[in-house]
Amino acid sequence: MLHDSQMMIRPETPHDIDAVRDVHVEAFADDGRVARLVDVLRAAEAPLPPVSLVATVDDRVVGHVMLSAGRLDAPQRLVDVLVLSPMGVRPDHQNQGIGTQLVTEARHAAEQTTVPLLFLEGSPAYYGARGFRSAGPVGFRKPSLRIPDAAFQIATLAGHEPWMTGTLVYSEPFWALDCVGPRGADVRDRPEPTSW
Repeated sequence: MLHDSQMMIRPETPHDIDAVRDVHVEAFADDGRVARLVDVLRAAEAPLPPVSLVATVDDRVVGHVMLSAGRLDAPQRLVDVLVLSPMGVRPDHQNQGIGTQLVTEARHAAEQTTVPLLFLEGSPAYYGARGFRSAGPVGFRKPSLRIPDAAFQIATLAGHEPWMTGTLVYSEPFWALDCVGPRGADVRDRPEPTSW
């Protein structure tokens, strides 16, 4: 528990970049791919600027969340949307509510824009309790068949209109770094996502 420690969520600064990389390397225990995704999304040309927030405890970066531009291929036209990915918390600070606060602040940041939709792929139990719902049953198609149906989730924002349905298109960095859906021989057999 945090007890006497001060936890704060604030916009990322250039001084946080190395610490944000460390957060994702530790949180995802991967080869640094998710950390590289953040670096590339931060620098990529996009129709919407990324939103990058850090959680600090006693001035140490312990968590990070990013919103980046995606597109909805809707019947009437392409619609700019946001994608919440990645979100990570250092293992020694997990299960203390930091992830919940990062998601809450990210959603609040999305609501301050004119963007109508916020997408993510992740645990339906975790994100469902934080205001997201399954996107498929309400008219949206996932960008990859590797993403389990339950993991493809959405939050509708104030600018959403009923005609805004269709297929989510991730920005190029997600594809270039192979950060779309889980990989592995057992992906099709998974009833729920296990890697988020």
